[in-house]
Amino acid sequence: METQATGSSWRWSLRDVIFLALVGIAFGLIYWLMDWVYQLSGALLGAVGLKALNDEVTLGPWMMAAPLASLLLRRVGAGLIGELLAATGEMLLGSSFGASNLLSGLVQGVGSELGFALTGYRNWQLGLWLSTLTGTVVTFAWSLIVAGYSHYQPGLLVLLFVVRFASIFLFAGVLVKAIVALLAKSQLFKL
Repeated sequence: METQATGSSWRWSLRDVIFLALVGIAFGLIYWLMDWVYQLSGALLGAVGLKALNDEVTLGPWMMAAPLASLLLRRVGAGLIGELLAATGEMLLGSSFGASNLLSGLVQGVGSELGFALTGYRNWQLGLWLSTLTGTVVTFAWSLIVAGYSHYQPGLLVLLFVVRFASIFLFAGVLVKAIVALLAKSQLFKL
């Protein structure tokens, strides 16, 4: 599998746009289903006094559209746009989070896209692993501001960060890499 972008990573074809829309639609549905998982896991974790971990455990699946779009399309901005399209799809399907999905999609998309940008959009495999770290840092910083994490004790903050990173690494890193490998074997994409 190639790690360098072929051609211009700035130029988009109609095929790229259509595929990005399909990624957004598919992950919009997956994200909407994750709403139900989030509610159930929150109830279960809350029953044993661990509700604070719910956001961290479940964030990984919600971060998958961006790195998948970036790896498959190898275009600047594909991750951000893919994540925003997925968040829009989730919202339009009736997500319990409503329009705040768009803001979450923006933050998550920027976090993921940053990992690929750090490589200058030249090394897509390294970009994937960096995106798990940058996605964790950006979304965690957002939670510090918006979700009141800044009021938590340092020990709890470290635990939340580590669990969030593990979830994002597993789903938006390892699982996305496996999906890309399967698609490469199918020869649907020249990767």
